[in-house]
Amino acid sequence: MSTLRLEDLKQYSDVLRTRQGEALNVRFVEPRDTDELQHYFRSLSTRSRYNRFFGAISELPKGLLNDFLQIGERERFTVVATMMVDGFETIVAEARYALHEETSTLEFGLSVDDRWQGHGIATALLKNLECRAAALGAEHVFGDTLRSNQTMISLARKSGFTFVNNPDDWKLVRFDKEIHVAPKDIPCASWRLAALSRQADSPSALA
Repeated sequence: MSTLRLEDLKQYSDVLRTRQGEALNVRFVEPRDTDELQHYFRSLSTRSRYNRFFGAISELPKGLLNDFLQIGERERFTVVATMMVDGFETIVAEARYALHEETSTLEFGLSVDDRWQGHGIATALLKNLECRAAALGAEHVFGDTLRSNQTMISLARKSGFTFVNNPDDWKLVRFDKEIHVAPKDIPCASWRLAALSRQADSPSALA
């Protein structure tokens, strides 16, 4: 089990930068984001939604929307990346990840608003997910994508992932990366603190 203190989600927020230097706030999704999150998915192109969910949907079904809004349930988490656009906090990307403690792996999926693709947001978000994986004690981080999704495949390749066949679906390719980061060396400040807290609470630390 993770040792995140979910009663104070704001402590796990990070401020990243786009390729143009614009501030990108990455935080856990909150109930107040319900309408904005649904609007975000509706605004994605048909191709982007298909690539994200491996199927044709126009919006998040009610059950899936509820799943996205649950933080920490069954070690699953959703983050949104927001920017100030015309004076309003606007979701420009999202990611959902799950910790598989039994295999020490973190599985993720992400998307970026079509209007903001090409700004380095996916690269920054993916690097942040590696921080979160290391903080939770994962030894590998992986994702699946359609073989036709060359944008995601190119991003994963540039980010140092290796590729294998998906064991369950021939239409998908799996990309995997081993995590070699000690808690004290995690580059994202909030997640370095979370990792050090987890390390201090571990049985080996108490021995």
